[in-house]
Amino acid sequence: MSGYGALRVLVVEDEPVVAMCLEDILEALDCATVGPAGGLAEGLALAEREELGAAILDINLAGERSIPIAEALRARGVPFVFASGYGAVPEGFEEVPLVAKPYREADIDAALRAILG
Repeated sequence: MSGYGALRVLVVEDEPVVAMCLEDILEALDCATVGPAGGLAEGLALAEREELGAAILDINLAGERSIPIAEALRARGVPFVFASGYGAVPEGFEEVPLVAKPYREADIDAALRAILG
């Protein structure tokens, strides 16, 4: 039992297999997945209209960066983390945690705990 109490977590990830893996991890942590969104437009729409407790954003979405989604989440006060296999958070988001791919359940759990306090 993770203690997240069905926390609603937006998943934005353009790689379907990675998104499915992340859904499984979130389910194991007793979180509810919102999405997954595979692209910028879909992710932004979910970020703007869904009730969210947290979000996990792939930085690179098939050549587009998830920065508009991050800005929408920041404006709403929704905590989020970036996920990437390339290493660094986008400029202007230095305070946002980065989960390096490939990640495990423990990595996602630690990232969620870090942003949720």
